[in-house]
Parts: sequence; structure tokens; C-alpha cells
Amino acid sequence: MADVLVGADLGTSGLKVVALDPTGAVVAEAEHAHGYDRPAPGWAECDVATWRAALDRALAELAARLGDTRVRALGFSGQMHGAVLVDGDGAPLRPAVLWPDQRAAGELDRWRALDADARAALANPLVPGMTGPVLAWLGRHEPEVVDRATALLLPKDALRASLLPGTEPLTDRSDASATLFWDVVADDWSAAALGAAGIAGGLLPRVAPSAEVAGTAWLPVGEVPVVVGGADTPLAMLAAGAAGVQINLGTGAQLLRSRREPTPAVDPVLHAYADTADGWYAMAALQNGGSVWEWACGVLGLSLTDFVAAAATVPSGAGGVVFRPFLTGERGGVAGPDERGAWTGLSAGTTRADLARAAAEGVVFAVRAAFDLLDVTDREPVLLTGGAARSGILTQLLADALGLPVRPLGLRSASAVGAALLAGRGVGLDVDPERQEGPLVEPSGEAHLEEAFARWSAR
Repeated sequence: MADVLVGADLGTSGLKVVALDPTGAVVAEAEHAHGYDRPAPGWAECDVATWRAALDRALAELAARLGDTRVRALGFSGQMHGAVLVDGDGAPLRPAVLWPDQRAAGELDRWRALDADARAALANPLVPGMTGPVLAWLGRHEPEVVDRATALLLPKDALRASLLPGTEPLTDRSDASATLFWDVVADDWSAAALGAAGIAGGLLPRVAPSAEVAGTAWLPVGEVPVVVGGADTPLAMLAAGAAGVQINLGTGAQLLRSRREPTPAVDPVLHAYADTADGWYAMAALQNGGSVWEWACGVLGLSLTDFVAAAATVPSGAGGVVFRPFLTGERGGVAGPDERGAWTGLSAGTTRADLARAAAEGVVFAVRAAFDLLDVTDREPVLLTGGAARSGILTQLLADALGLPVRPLGLRSASAVGAALLAGRGVGLDVDPERQEGPLVEPSGEAHLEEAFARWSAR
């Protein structure tokens, strides 16, 4: 087998690795699940050691499949936001705080108190799970930990640093721009936001190019150059090659659209983030996506396969049942942080299949509401990645709800593939990934689904 490039994607609930050959084909992959802890209501934490153990297992499995094949480079993709405080050796001082965490909601008042120009330059909705508010909360409630820290890292940066102890703390522009510490006008750290958080600027890592080689690590696959990497969302875009709108429907949902440059805004409903090169993209984000379907499966006592099959037996509208999927609240735009989930419109005749259908529709309707925020005027097909891309009924339901054709993209882990592409760029190899596009799914013109969306919106 020819030399390969490896990409590792650190997700919220699991870690995936893929190996690409020079033609862009995925020749080996491995995946290991990991959860995260909820030490208090609304909290979300994970030990970096948990991520490292998952990475070690996945790389060992990958090495067994690759045999003597040489790995030219390793790249990282990671869940966005979150915060990891480390000491001078790069060792974590406490568990990482992750993006679903809500504890820093009260700290957002510090950002609201910024003068209009400084706040507008952040050009992003204020979300408690972002790195800035989390760090402000830690500074207020765990000042001794913050005082001991020498650097603040993002999740993928902390995992990469565990392979390269003693190296310079680094992040990249795509992750830095999603911290609420980033000035999109200056394209640099925001001194005003740092001041609001009460945090010294010396904690921030250097912002390096995503394809820069951060060091060399000894791994189960050999001695390998390791590049800085990027955030999972723009790397999924890189792998997909999306020129229009891309929807990634996994644990959450991200609706993505490339843009030339962000516009300063005090209270935007869309996120404005940097990509892994020198561009930008707009994102409408939902915290509640496929994770809600997993929750519904548990409540209804169904496997995901049986859940989808049950939903397929019920006509649009779920017999009048409406499901609001906001189990953990939302970021604004579609719903607020205090909104919660519910099945309503139940009757004595409501069946488990009705509840499954309503749950399937509820998540898709939330995606439709987020899509409307993007203000898309063309009729180009929407590219779909993530777990939903592997389900025919869910893809059809999405096409019907959007009223647009949807094309699933058969990349099992688009973000990991994107990380492998960065790895290649870091060592001078420019690889074009193999993209297995699924059949174009046209909207069926289902009128009852539009009526159901109107009922959902009214709730």
C-alpha cells in the first residue's frame, strides 16, 4: 500500500481516525466511543486522558490494518469551543469544559457590557459554552486553577499537546474565532473581550496556520509529523468541497455557508467563523440534533433502526403530535437557552410510532428554521453530511421540509478526512478526497408536512 495520511476527529461522544491514500480514498479507519461527565446539572466535562485513551486505541487498531504502510503525517479535527487549562508541561489542570456546558450563562453579562464597537467586532451570538465565558466562570469560581495555568487550549489542541509534551501552546484560526475572544475585524484576539473576562492575554496560545507542523510524535503507526489541525465544522466543509449550503446533522446540527468576510454585528443570529485557510463561513448551529433522536430511542425503547422504521409508517404531521427538540436549550435564533423539549398534541389514540414520527419531524423542523436564518435565495442542492445522510427517510424528510433537493455525501467522517487533508498540506502533499455522492433526493411536495411545520412553529 502507498503512503497514507491520517486524520483524527475528536468529537463530543467519540473519536474517529481515517487513513487516506494519495488518490484520496479512505483505506482504513477506526472509531472509539467516549462519553463526557455531567458533575452537576447543565455541566459537561471530560478528562483529556479519556480522549488520549480513545486516540491510542484507535491508532493501534489503525496500525494493525495498515501493516507496514508508512504514515506521512497526522492532522487533528476537534469539537469547537470548550476550554482546557494546562500547566507549563502541557498537562491539564482540571477536566475540559465542553461546548454543551451551561454554567457560564451569567458570565455573558460581561460581554453584553462591552461597548458597541467591541461587541460588534466579535460578530457572534453569545453562548455560555464558548471558551471565553467558560474561562470567565473558572476565573471567578476556581481562581487557584487559573492562577496555576500557563495556557488555555481548545479540545483538539489539548489532545495534540498530549502527543507533543513541552511544545509551544498552539491553536489555529478556525478554533480561535469560535471562542468569543476573537475580533473578526482585526482578525486577531480581542483585548476588550479578554478584559471583560478578567483574563490575562498571556494564557492565550499562539495562533498558527492549520497545516503547520507542530512537532513529531512516536505513535503506534510510527514516527509521524503532527500538524496543528482545525475545528471540526470547517474541516467537514473542506472534505465535502461544498460551494453552496452544507448541513451536517450529527450530535448537533450545523448549517454552513461560505462567505467572503464577516460583518460586525452586536446581536447576530448567525455565527461568523474562520475556516482553515484565510476565509470565513456563516453558521446556523443547533445543539439538539441526532442526540435528540438517541434520547427519543431510549424513551421509546427502540433502536435507531426501529425508530426510523416506526416513523416511516406514520403520515406527515404525526397524527397532530408536535415535538420540540430543545432538550438542552439553544443558542438563540431558533430557540433560546431556557427553552426545553416536549411532545404536545397527544390524545388517547397516540401511538409510539406517532411519537417517533413527531420526534423525527421536530429535529428536521428545527433545521428548517435554522436554514431560514441563512437567507438562501438560490435553488442549488443542499449537501448533507453526518449520520442522517445514511438514512433514506430522514434525507427525504429534510428535502421535503426545506423544499430543496438534498444530496447526501457518503463520507463516514468528513471532519477526520478534512484533518487528513491538512496533514498532507503540512508535508507538501495536496490530496483531493474521494467523495461518494449519494442520489439527489428531490422534495416530494408533501403539503401536510408544511402544515405540520406551521403547527411546530406556532408552539
